[in-house]
Amino acid sequence: MPDYQICVDYILSVLEPRNRGTRPLGEDTDLVADIGLSSLQVMELIEKLEDHFDISIPLNILPDITTVGDLAARLRNLDG
Repeated sequence: MPDYQICVDYILSVLEPRNRGTRPLGEDTDLVADIGLSSLQVMELIEKLEDHFDISIPLNILPDITTVGDLAARLRNLDG
């Protein structure tokens, strides 16, 4: 799996078009509170990440993920 910063950078590039513009995106950006992602949009994000990194993301990890940093850390620890 790519390192943490590569994961963060890619996630931020995917989320940038959805940024409400209230503050810059970063590791501490909350996917729901700051970006306003719906459950469908979270699933679309997961699909993009799976395709980009050629991994399978188990859905049972999603309740523990709230920020970009949380997501990047979990991706980094997945086996392809």
